[in-house]
Amino acid sequence: MDIAFLVKVLGALFAVMNPFVNLPIFLGLTDTLGAAAQRRTALRITAYSAAMCVVVVLAGQRILAFFGVSVDDFRVAGGLVLGMIAIGLLNGGQSPSHHGSAAEQEEHAQLDSIAFYPMTFPMLVGPGTITTLVVFLGQAQGPAQLAALGLALAGVLLSLGLVFWFGATLGRYLSQTLRVIMSRLMGMILLAIAVGMAAAGLKAVLPGLG
Repeated sequence: MDIAFLVKVLGALFAVMNPFVNLPIFLGLTDTLGAAAQRRTALRITAYSAAMCVVVVLAGQRILAFFGVSVDDFRVAGGLVLGMIAIGLLNGGQSPSHHGSAAEQEEHAQLDSIAFYPMTFPMLVGPGTITTLVVFLGQAQGPAQLAALGLALAGVLLSLGLVFWFGATLGRYLSQTLRVIMSRLMGMILLAIAVGMAAAGLKAVLPGLG
């Protein structure tokens, strides 16, 4: 097991999928549901998120190859996308590329079930998560790093399921100050990862920069 790679992937995935930052959104979209229905929704969100992540891991690079896009090209583009999401977190706002536009968010309130859309896609498994998975999968070398990637993904999905399952209880103790601190911290971590991702891609695409 490559511990350094595990920590790097875990930090990136947790920053972009952060269940604690998304918990207020989940609670807001399920505030009319009873406790049992809310927990069923939490399980469905976790299952949908896991399924989408598995699809991305299995088919992500093949899709890039089909369109003639290299992993290094995707690193540059992905770094920019993650950077925008990170800046949104640092500014206390939401990136439209990750959470949807204002019109899309207004449509969310009219849906019977929010488990897949908008919670799973695009909020949890949106462009940022897809970019992170594809790029780190391209970087993974050997079984040890692939195992680390799988373990990191499983850990984030498990934390996601637990936080949403106990969302009503946690929501009472998650103060606004704590949410702001966590959002800013995750924004800084994600921005640093985005810069490194874009820089690595640029060095490969434009060797002269190295």
